[in-house]
Amino acid sequence: MKNIILFLSILISLRFAYSKPTAEPDSALLFAYSTTKNNNKNGLHYAWTIDQKKWHLVGPEHSFVRSDYGTWGAQKRMISPVLIKGVDNKWHAIWQLNEQDGVFAHASSDDLIFWYRQSYPQVLVGDNVSKPEMSWDKTNNQYNISWFSPKSNKHFRAISRDLKNYEDVGELDADSYGKQRLKVNLSGVEEEGTLHKVAWEVIDKIINAQKLEVYKSQLHNERTEDDIVRFADLKSVSVDFSVDLNNQKRISDYLMGIFFEDINYAADGGLYAELIQNRGFEYHTHDKKGSDPNWNSFKSWKLEGKAITHKIDTINPIHINNKNYVTLSVTANGGALLNEGFDGIVFRNGQKYDFSIFAKNIKGDISSLLVELLDEDGKVIAQQTIKSIGKKWQKKSLVLQASGAARKGILRITPQGRGEIALDMVSLFPQETFKNRKNGLRKDLAETIAAIQPRFVRFPGGCVAHGDGIHNIYNWKNTIGALEERKPQRNLWGYHQSVGLGYYEYFQFCEDLGAEPLPVIAAGVPCQNSSDRGAGQQCGIPLDEMDDYIQDILDLIEYANSDRNTYWGKKRAAAGHPEPFNLKYLGIGNEDLITDIFEERFTLIFNAIKAKYPEIIVIGTAGPFNEGTDYVEGWNIADRLNVPMMDEHYYQTPGWYIYNQDFYDRYDRDKSKVYLGEYAAHLPGRPNNLETALAEAIHLTSLERNGDIVEMTSYAPLLAKEGFTQWNPDLIYFNNEEVKPTVGYEVQKLFGEHVGTHYVNSTNRIHSTDFKVTNRIATSVVWNENNSELILKMVNMLPVTVDVVIDTAHLISFDANIEKTELSDVPSSKIAKPSKSVVDLQHLNQLRLQPYSLTVFKLIKK
Repeated sequence: MKNIILFLSILISLRFAYSKPTAEPDSALLFAYSTTKNNNKNGLHYAWTIDQKKWHLVGPEHSFVRSDYGTWGAQKRMISPVLIKGVDNKWHAIWQLNEQDGVFAHASSDDLIFWYRQSYPQVLVGDNVSKPEMSWDKTNNQYNISWFSPKSNKHFRAISRDLKNYEDVGELDADSYGKQRLKVNLSGVEEEGTLHKVAWEVIDKIINAQKLEVYKSQLHNERTEDDIVRFADLKSVSVDFSVDLNNQKRISDYLMGIFFEDINYAADGGLYAELIQNRGFEYHTHDKKGSDPNWNSFKSWKLEGKAITHKIDTINPIHINNKNYVTLSVTANGGALLNEGFDGIVFRNGQKYDFSIFAKNIKGDISSLLVELLDEDGKVIAQQTIKSIGKKWQKKSLVLQASGAARKGILRITPQGRGEIALDMVSLFPQETFKNRKNGLRKDLAETIAAIQPRFVRFPGGCVAHGDGIHNIYNWKNTIGALEERKPQRNLWGYHQSVGLGYYEYFQFCEDLGAEPLPVIAAGVPCQNSSDRGAGQQCGIPLDEMDDYIQDILDLIEYANSDRNTYWGKKRAAAGHPEPFNLKYLGIGNEDLITDIFEERFTLIFNAIKAKYPEIIVIGTAGPFNEGTDYVEGWNIADRLNVPMMDEHYYQTPGWYIYNQDFYDRYDRDKSKVYLGEYAAHLPGRPNNLETALAEAIHLTSLERNGDIVEMTSYAPLLAKEGFTQWNPDLIYFNNEEVKPTVGYEVQKLFGEHVGTHYVNSTNRIHSTDFKVTNRIATSVVWNENNSELILKMVNMLPVTVDVVIDTAHLISFDANIEKTELSDVPSSKIAKPSKSVVDLQHLNQLRLQPYSLTVFKLIKK
């Protein structure tokens, strides 16, 4: 709350600082416009004037609303906006989106500062809506939308009474168009927009809103590298700290979890232990949208020897979902097929590997295959022979034990004989997987994740779940059953998903972790940034197909929870898990653009789940930010539908976390619970270092304090493969040989290891009046009734020590020996590790927190 008061005081001071010495005008002229800068992506700007001679730019370049249409990079453009004051007393803006689509954008606002959801009505097919204009027809009680279409070189008009439904699209006389915009010279640049006479109060609020944003931005962009100047005169800080064991509140049992998304090669080539890349020959140039000609059905494969050729066949495949296979033509002995894996295959001396392949003899006398593991020098370190290959598809298996090690090993398959042979689903797995599961997970990666002690796992992704276009929406049914029956697809992040790591494996992983499964399903719309066959949510699943889509979701719940004798329960049992997985949570949507298209489909899905499975906790979405249109609109939907929990996402600077420790203190406890599904601290260059980690630790202390409303949290993204990273920072980096946890991981692990069932009230009196000092010290106290443990977490994000005097009078019932864990280093450190020690209870009477540190104390009840 103190930050809100601070911001209000700044706002008031700004208000008086910028007041005129004489009386302010009753009204002024407001100019609304967009520029061509950054390819028209900078959004809506304002300037104001009293006399149309002296113009004052608000910002300048401050964006009051930006376009959300289409994909990042090519779209998100606002071209030639027009504003009017509607008959409903709201401001309405429309604008051109691009140079090809027959749609325009609309949004409305009460105050010209906050803008409600955008819509993108399609009023033309095969032509562009260019420079639309809007007016209110009092006589006919309707809005008239007019525009120019360059392809046909004609003007058109559409009619709407509610700015949701549009009708009577027809040609328009050119003389009736082009009267709303005017050109104004702003600081030497001629801009085009609309001019409006408004009360001075309107402009005053706009000016102060922009100035408040500037002030908050200054706070939120504070860096530790400037602390030497910011705190030049600061010595150690004193804190008096006391714990009230009699003042507790119950908090969530599921606060600390993980979010797994197949980004940065997190699945294939990562957590999924399969060592063969493109095992089914299903890679396609479209996986990368044609940007890499070598990304094709033979990617990662090559031939050895002159007496062998190959072709990719599709006639009579193993299964229709895996259409491709390779046919080898062998004219002499020695020709071989090789796979390099995911940038090489790591073989460990003495380890066993399960090899399998589907094969059929097409013609000739090839009845066996020599299978070998090679090191980087071409030395054979394991070999076995597959025999008795017949004329029909058969799965063949064997075990290879490595007699040596390799960092960039190769699999070699040599047909024995001459003729033609078809091969598919070539697989090589280490026998030693996580929990020794077949078709399992890479052991060291999974164990690193397990060490966080996550209480839940969100999967299969964020953007991956709702896909790049409708056809790319993740379909859970394509990911279960026999591997050869699963349907692989393009990954939204620009590579390939074999879906060997599918819904069954996700559920099994959750069970092995002792964590709740939290699958996320698209809300009937693709990713808001879709660029493939459509522009984001402009192309939601057609309403006449939504019943089938909803049934797929209901089938998922049955698959997870039903008796083994039901249709979907039988499929789960056939996979090896006759007992239910006991699914409790289901996410619908992922940081979606909240539009009418989204709301209509989300509501259909939510009501269907609620009607058939009322015990399932449905988690809605509040967009990709912690404020703004999608956030407000998402929460409005939650209020209307009584959604049990809302998924919030935000990636912020360390300064934001420092100055927003009261963020969830302000939440209404009678509304939906919160799942903070994605968050991380971001710095320029996107490092994961101690500065970002401590900012996240500060946030986690506030999340624990608000554990009665915030039920779940998960850092994002979780995994990234070195050399194949599309997003930074990530929690765990890895390559084929080793796992490299970050400093941020160490913070997540410390909080995961030291969870509580109750939040314990404490008093934290800091001897400083500087809010920049006090906001850099954060504490949290939790009680774990299961282990009879009291946990104290203390964060010092100052460049000086913090001397804490803890009143230990209430702690005499605890063991005198206290476990202390400290994480401390310079803020730029990427390798800081926690150190453990044992201190006695009296140590807390004069406790010194090191600069830039997180310290955790665990007290055990006697």
